[in-house]
Amino acid sequence: MKITSYRPGPGMMVSAAFIGPGTVTACTLAGANFGFALIWALAFATVTTIILQSIAVRVALVSRMGLAEAMMQTVASPPLRWLAATLLIAALALGNAAYEAGNISGALLGLEALNSDFSDNRDLAIGLIALLAGALILFSKPRWVERILIAMVLFMCASFLLTFLITRPDIGAILSGFIPSIPEGGLLTAIALIGTTIVPYNLFLHAASVRERWKEESDLSEAQTDSAFSIGLGGLVSITILATAAASLFGSGQEISSAADMAEQLNPLFGSFASATLGAGLFAAGLTSAITAPLATGYIVQEIFGKTVGKASRTPFRIGALLVILSGTFGALLNYKPVEIIFVAQIANGLLLPIIAFFLVKLANDKAVLGQHVNGWRGNIAGAIILTVTFMLGIRLIARALGWWP
Repeated sequence: MKITSYRPGPGMMVSAAFIGPGTVTACTLAGANFGFALIWALAFATVTTIILQSIAVRVALVSRMGLAEAMMQTVASPPLRWLAATLLIAALALGNAAYEAGNISGALLGLEALNSDFSDNRDLAIGLIALLAGALILFSKPRWVERILIAMVLFMCASFLLTFLITRPDIGAILSGFIPSIPEGGLLTAIALIGTTIVPYNLFLHAASVRERWKEESDLSEAQTDSAFSIGLGGLVSITILATAAASLFGSGQEISSAADMAEQLNPLFGSFASATLGAGLFAAGLTSAITAPLATGYIVQEIFGKTVGKASRTPFRIGALLVILSGTFGALLNYKPVEIIFVAQIANGLLLPIIAFFLVKLANDKAVLGQHVNGWRGNIAGAIILTVTFMLGIRLIARALGWWP
């Protein structure tokens, strides 16, 4: 029997994408305001993400198509297909541009937590972060980008886990948080934790990366293992961030609006080393997400328009990625608060999440695409639950962004 060792793969890019400044901030606020009570929401979101990403992996490896390409094939009418493609690109590009601004701003917050001097050179720091992200995407080989992201995710994980160990949260209290319950005023925070983990563009990014990493249907088991392990690790990191905030801030009466605020509060409690590790983790979270958001948009544009300009052409990919980087940089330079920056992203995410989940479940049952790898009854039950939750989540995100839901 052949024994192979596990090597981190494209699944780590998904973790790099969803553990961004928004996730770090949401987990920080959840822990600071509600203690350990909402850990179950992160656990649910992690399992749901693993299921959805596993469908994307199956579609990519079995059909040898990108996810956007496979989705477009489910639309029979050519005019409707072009309309769907235009709407998909517009929503994802617009949402990712808004997220990109938040990612770059988040990376800057991490740098400021490490050294306050970055506050005096804010615009220069934003430009350098954007330049670094753009250079890695546009001028590096995909395999190099994947390796860099894996290294940064591992660094990010180590930073947050080390901060967690320094603050020494109560293990019994952490375990009690896995029992579903919603404290008074905690409903929106619970939904926010789920929404910040299940990110639509990750599905396209993962599928495209899997196609480049593995070439045979027989590699499906390895790809699924990589996906489950990497996303599970990302979920664990989110839980440690929440637990760190709960252990150090819950009940303290301190006003916290971001992870950078938590880094400042850790200084007198646990020393400068704790705040430094958290700042380093926040910077890594911002930079990795600043790379993956334009990367995903580039892949989607390439899949839909690449064949019209020649199979070998990378022009659509570069245009899509570059537009997201430039618009995200411009948004970060406007100096809006991160919450204001992702206003548009919330609406785009709310619209896309249930629609994409529907297409995924549909593809998971399409024998013409997946053959023997279609969903069984268990997979369809899980799919129905996910569709219900994502539909409710989408309504909430849109209503919250438009101010209809306090």
